[in-house]
Amino acid sequence: MLPRLVSSLRLRPSAAPLAAATRCASSGNVDIRVPLNFWAGKRMRSQEKRNKEPVYEPATGRVLCHLEPCGASEVDQAVKDAKSAFGHWSKMSGMERARIMIEAALIIESRREEIAEMEVVNNGKSITEARLDVDSARLCIEYYAGLASTLAGQHVQLPGGSFAYTRREPLGVCVGIGAWNYPFQIATFKAISNSMVFKPSPVTPVTAVMLAEIYAKAGAPEGLFNVVQGGQETGSLLCHHPDVAKVSFTGSVPTGKKIMEMASKGVKPVTLELGGKSPLLIFEDSDLENAVKGALMANFLSQGQVCSNGTRVFVQKHILPEFVEEVVKRTQAIEIGDPLAESTRMGALVSQPHLHRVLEFVEQAKKEGATVLCGGEPFVPSDPKLKGGYYMMPCVLGDCTDKMTCVKEEIFGPVMSVLSFDTEEEVLRRANDTTMGLAAGVFTRDVRRAHRVVEHLKAGSCFINNYNITPVEVPFGGFKMSGIGRENGQVTIEYYSQLKTVFVEMGDVDSLF
Repeated sequence: MLPRLVSSLRLRPSAAPLAAATRCASSGNVDIRVPLNFWAGKRMRSQEKRNKEPVYEPATGRVLCHLEPCGASEVDQAVKDAKSAFGHWSKMSGMERARIMIEAALIIESRREEIAEMEVVNNGKSITEARLDVDSARLCIEYYAGLASTLAGQHVQLPGGSFAYTRREPLGVCVGIGAWNYPFQIATFKAISNSMVFKPSPVTPVTAVMLAEIYAKAGAPEGLFNVVQGGQETGSLLCHHPDVAKVSFTGSVPTGKKIMEMASKGVKPVTLELGGKSPLLIFEDSDLENAVKGALMANFLSQGQVCSNGTRVFVQKHILPEFVEEVVKRTQAIEIGDPLAESTRMGALVSQPHLHRVLEFVEQAKKEGATVLCGGEPFVPSDPKLKGGYYMMPCVLGDCTDKMTCVKEEIFGPVMSVLSFDTEEEVLRRANDTTMGLAAGVFTRDVRRAHRVVEHLKAGSCFINNYNITPVEVPFGGFKMSGIGRENGQVTIEYYSQLKTVFVEMGDVDSLF
């Protein structure tokens, strides 16, 4: 659940937004009135009658569509299709697989605006961010297409002319369980080398189906990427299915623990990208302009709904007043409103219950002695169509201490907690005083200090003089309770494959018997 910002901002002239089409239930080629499950190369209805669940548009609060959860029979069918597709996919050469992946990337590029708009309608983030998410997803597919033909093992020469070699082989059918903050992006990041059965969050079920249709159109074997909708019950069926070789999950720590426990029953490997309560350290010699921009990027992307966010902002005392003044001024200037509008920089939170949860954190912080420097209240847009949406004003909390709930627990909303510190040794001890270790950042002009601090930060992804920039070429993942395994980068291949060793005897058997 992190922001995959591309390295360059490639904004294009936008097509007519969905707002202009009265936010109808059908957008372009995406009809969300038909089933959102996908296997056997097409949209599929559940075989048994189950209660449909409403899916809401965060910007307006209206019902966007209804979700058909999958049961045991549907999960089994999707896994069977994925198993069949794996047989074809695994026999293709790297170049053949790469051509299909490149074609999928080209389709994504051609449908960039359509996918981004649907992501906005289903998730609530700004259209500007959604476009970058789609770009990042496309770049991920292109990156792994480039690696597809380079996968190779190792040759080891042994005595007497004998030798051994290793083979890097895919696992088989993998299950991906996605989060609601980056629905399309996370779906692409989990489809590495194997066939996939993907379960989106029931809050944001739409764009994963678009990805399944794109892979099918690109020429992928039928069943290579399947989508099953549902909640906890569906996820449990997937984790326990005997034909599933691996489970990859993005989401909360408690759910990650449950998935790890379920996967252990079948000794299945897991990749877990879980929560964070990441520290951002700002030293007095920092470039203040960049430090302020970094803190805003570390807290307010996607309405603060990012697990890698640097929500514990430690500022050295000498520059604290100046830093706080500038951060508050810029936070108050963030434009909130219709996420489909080009000028909007903060859209709606993903759901009404989540909005209430975030607001409760702010109230708890006030009770514990924190000062609300700005924001922290519900926001009602002037547009009558948006009055039912889930908006809040981004919040900066001052006078925070390490023991406060807002500092210790993951809020997952637009709430920045500012703390002060005196020395490097002190702030490192406090920064590492957490059970999680997803990300961390440091701002300083002192190069030696920057690398020294990063060496001692207990986090899987660290940033120096920037924050929340994660190119697809480099791995991302956490330490401690923030997860297991990595996504993106070349090393991820190791988490989605297995190594086979082959010994070849060129002489006679040397037997003791």
